[in-house]
Amino acid sequence: MHSAFILMNAELGKENQIVKKLRQIPNVKEVYPVYGVYDVLMELEADSMEALRETITVKIRKLDGIKSTLTMIIVKD
Repeated sequence: MHSAFILMNAELGKENQIVKKLRQIPNVKEVYPVYGVYDVLMELEADSMEALRETITVKIRKLDGIKSTLTMIIVKD
């Protein structure tokens, strides 16, 4: 299993709408609106790196209101 944390910048006022949409995407484990440099924090899990990449590039980054993302792949021992 492969996992990643994704930090997102959202357009002003669209944070809650983005959080609701993200929670509907398969493989999304947790989603939180946050304060600070980023607006949304999400944990994503998938069976393969390719599935992880596909979810990030096709389903997440293309959501209306997302301005930018920062993906951190979780390293497991």
